[in-house]
Amino acid sequence: MEWTQELDARGLLCPLPVLKARKRLGALAPGDVLKMVADDPAAIVDVPHFCAEAGHELVATEEEGAARAYLIRKGG
Repeated sequence: MEWTQELDARGLLCPLPVLKARKRLGALAPGDVLKMVADDPAAIVDVPHFCAEAGHELVATEEEGAARAYLIRKGG
């Protein structure tokens, strides 16, 4: 899948990955996709919760080395 922007949140702990994703998504147009890479173990719970609460779609998650990649489509 293609994405519009990428955010490297490796090394950041909760709640920073989600806060940085919120800020980055704010600059995108509805329908754009943000790829966020995070290695915080809490992100596996925090990111889906953030997407559900903020009206974004968590398109996919996949392992990327020691981290996880989250593809988030901005809601409209």
